[in-house]
Amino acid sequence: MNSNWAEWAIKHKQVIHFFSALIAIMGIFCYAVLGRQEDPSFPLTQMVISAAWPGATAKQMEMHVTDKIEKVVQTVDDVDYVTSYSRAGVCVINVYLKESVPSETIPSHWLDVRNLVNDKRSELPADMYGPFFNDHFDDVFGNVYAITSDSFSYEEMRKVASLIKDEFVQVPDVKKVELLGVQPEKIYIQVDNEKLAQLGMSVDQLAAVVQAETSVTPAAMKHNGKSNIYLRLTGLPDTVKNIENIPVSGNGRTLRLGDIARIERGYVEPSDPKMYFNGKPAVGISISMVDGGNNLRLGRNLDKKVAEIRQQLPLGFEFNQVLNQPKVVKDSINEFVESLVEAILIVLVVSLMTLGRQSGYVISVCIPLVLMCSMVGMFLAGIDLHKMSLGALIVALGMLVDDSVVVVEMIETKINEGWDRIKACSFAFESCAKPLLTGTMITCASFMPIAFARSAVGEYAGSLFTVVTITLMSSWLVSATVAPTLAHSWLKKEDKGGGEVAEASMYQGGFYDVFRKLLKWSLHHRVTVIIISIGIFIGSLLLGKLLKQEFFPASTRPELLVDMNLPEGTSLKTTDEAARKLTEMVLKEEGVNSISTYVGESSPRFVLVIQPVQPRDNYAQLVVVAKDLEARKQLEKKIKVMIEDHFPDVQSYSHSIPLGPPTPYPVMFRVTAPTDNQAKEYAAKLKEIMVANEHVTVINFDWMEKAPAVKVELDDDKLRQMGLTRKTVAAALYAEISGYSISKYYEGDQAIDMVFRLEPKDHQNISDLGTMSIPTARGAVQLNQVAYLSYENEDGMIWRRNLLPTVTVNAGIIDSVTGNDVTNEIWLASEELRKQLPLGVKIEIDGPSEKSVKSLASILRPVPAMLIIMVILLMLMLMDVRKVFVVTCIAPLGLVGVILGLFLFNTPMGIMAQTGALALVGTIIRNGTVLVDQIDQHLAQGMPRLKAVTESVIVRFRPIMLTALTTVLGLIPMFPSDFWRGMAIAISCGLTVATLITLVVMPVIYCMVFKVKNEEQ
Repeated sequence: MNSNWAEWAIKHKQVIHFFSALIAIMGIFCYAVLGRQEDPSFPLTQMVISAAWPGATAKQMEMHVTDKIEKVVQTVDDVDYVTSYSRAGVCVINVYLKESVPSETIPSHWLDVRNLVNDKRSELPADMYGPFFNDHFDDVFGNVYAITSDSFSYEEMRKVASLIKDEFVQVPDVKKVELLGVQPEKIYIQVDNEKLAQLGMSVDQLAAVVQAETSVTPAAMKHNGKSNIYLRLTGLPDTVKNIENIPVSGNGRTLRLGDIARIERGYVEPSDPKMYFNGKPAVGISISMVDGGNNLRLGRNLDKKVAEIRQQLPLGFEFNQVLNQPKVVKDSINEFVESLVEAILIVLVVSLMTLGRQSGYVISVCIPLVLMCSMVGMFLAGIDLHKMSLGALIVALGMLVDDSVVVVEMIETKINEGWDRIKACSFAFESCAKPLLTGTMITCASFMPIAFARSAVGEYAGSLFTVVTITLMSSWLVSATVAPTLAHSWLKKEDKGGGEVAEASMYQGGFYDVFRKLLKWSLHHRVTVIIISIGIFIGSLLLGKLLKQEFFPASTRPELLVDMNLPEGTSLKTTDEAARKLTEMVLKEEGVNSISTYVGESSPRFVLVIQPVQPRDNYAQLVVVAKDLEARKQLEKKIKVMIEDHFPDVQSYSHSIPLGPPTPYPVMFRVTAPTDNQAKEYAAKLKEIMVANEHVTVINFDWMEKAPAVKVELDDDKLRQMGLTRKTVAAALYAEISGYSISKYYEGDQAIDMVFRLEPKDHQNISDLGTMSIPTARGAVQLNQVAYLSYENEDGMIWRRNLLPTVTVNAGIIDSVTGNDVTNEIWLASEELRKQLPLGVKIEIDGPSEKSVKSLASILRPVPAMLIIMVILLMLMLMDVRKVFVVTCIAPLGLVGVILGLFLFNTPMGIMAQTGALALVGTIIRNGTVLVDQIDQHLAQGMPRLKAVTESVIVRFRPIMLTALTTVLGLIPMFPSDFWRGMAIAISCGLTVATLITLVVMPVIYCMVFKVKNEEQ
């Protein structure tokens, strides 16, 4: 094959046309079958370990369960940090791996955690339940439905929801279906304590009798020589009436269970976490999609199934859609596709207006073809259509036209000089292919840091590098083959004379004359130009200190999440009342589409970037779906006033869904100390400093308050006299107050707990606890006969981080500032407090500010490798260290435009803006490489060096400005996007300034490095 690809392509047009058509067809097909998501998938390096030890205080859980599990977990390789909270009878340990851990090795780390913790099970309390492990936190339940009814019970709603669940499981692309807000049924055996005492029975003895009559036990299996025959016993209670007929014997008497107890069927008390939809009790159905699935296809399939379900739904039930992720994804993708189409049209118009009709037609064909190549590449690389991949296409769009513009412009110039069209196309490849390939590879390399960042940001935005690389390399390939083929057929010579006359006429005129004078002045005042450039660069760095800082911007989705935290120790019933009251108030406001309320837990993870809250009785969450973004902002203000006026005891925080990896609050600080009291003391002092900040709206602690408790001091001597033990008393109290599960009642597919408990009339008030009866073999005794009762407060929750008590101080902020900026303000204001901290006490930044620092560090870590690759490519291309030095000198100056653009557009310096600034380096170096290569070509033709410099700048002025213009204008549709605005402004403004620097300052640096004298001209 001919080494000149353009010449070969022209001679084999049929082959080029065939593969162009094939790529176009394949691209359309791949676009149709690519998965659709709102956000890219990224692994969550978190595991939750939970355990229950009924009867233990929060402190006992911390010392005897939490602490031991934490110490084992910390021995696992690559564990970053461990957090935990201990509550009365329950503990939850969160294990976080380092973000640098490869996603494919995460399951093996979780297996190590399971094995090591289970190996230490013997050192944990014998009567503890668990530990239980959960590492499936990346399931996104983006489709949520609700069954509501004004006339049917929770159980009847559950039955309908369960049938619908079975239907949804069969829908293609569905991964999991889970029910929400289910209230389990219970069979309550409400014992009359006096009658139980008359029989001389304890709770345990009565439980044993009921268990013997209701348990499923194997009878026998007889082998008759040919087959196995099982013996099946009948008689299991199948109605509540049959449970009442269970015989109970004591003190020589035999009674029915119904004679000494009232048997009732009801719901769990206290209730399990609840769900409401628009204020009505609901049973929710949440659906997650399979990995790599197509959200739009899933949405269509679900809509069909929902239509069928509604036709078969029994009267009296309502079936509502709470959250519709496919619609959100469709709207998001449509928005990006619109931006992509706008960018394509802008680039095409610019090409037609600047290059002329014939050249513009060539570019108009090349752009869609490159995009189709990108679709094929994304399909092969397993990259779905989502926020990052579509944004990457828009970012690459302005750049992908560069190669074709340079090639077509060169061909057009040579044809107008009178060259043969094949020779002109061949020359364009010979003169442009190598520098353009080097420049393209350098531009791709500039996106490396975000792809190789070993962090959540790298996982989230890593497809940016892949898509840009596929697109730009496809662009180079098209410019080397398809563009010359089309140019050979379509470009005609314009009547401008021939040879040098035509070439000279192209670079003459008013504008070129002015630019020549500017260039000439710059080359005659080299030191002045360098001093001015350095001054502008230093000034921009100083201006950069005025830029706002942020991690990721807020989302524009309509959902508003309202977290309600009631005082520690609050019952779920009280939390339920407060949440329902707030829901009713918000429903009366304008701009509300729907409200789903979750009591005792948070909503399911319906977006990957939100962080679910672990279940607890004093917590509730409202997911308010507003009609639009403006309505959401207004509702947020109104809800804040409602809570301040009507819920003084509630700590509430309203927030939108974040963009990027999840963070609960915009401002977060950790206070860690050797003791609980020290952590609380200095957290309170830090809060006083935060209150003084005018940008802070609300401040919450993750734990601080104590919860009420009744201390029962048993008298051991009296216990022995009564024939009682501590365990007997505890079991009796547990059974009488909370309820004591003794057996199962089987009905259909349900296994319903049978629960002993005291008649409600016997324990309505806390003051009645002392008069409660404890059954003994010699009759019942009151609790206050064997114990002394006192009232006290104890820690209801204890948070730890890496084995030490830790209080996290969280804050919300006003709209006009960023969390990172407010965090920095508070950090500076707390300097005096931090100097006075005793040994072992630490105040550290948490939340988005900490993640910003870590993410930026992970992005900067591959930068040396990126620079080495760029320098190697430059050296192989330029073959001269001095030329490499000249090209690399101009790269940092692009920061001038980045900072100036962000400042003028009032845009924070976030992760995406920082990524854009790094990506800009490759584009600047690419333009510099093309210019130096042009100088070398002129020197090879025998031009004096100074004239070669000036003429090269003039010759390359048009293509460099054209490529910069298409890139900048192609990014304009991304300016309205909150997510992409930072990167779009950084690249467009940075490239605008960098282009001027390349055309003016770089020739000066070149002349100084090569010691070119002005007299040569």
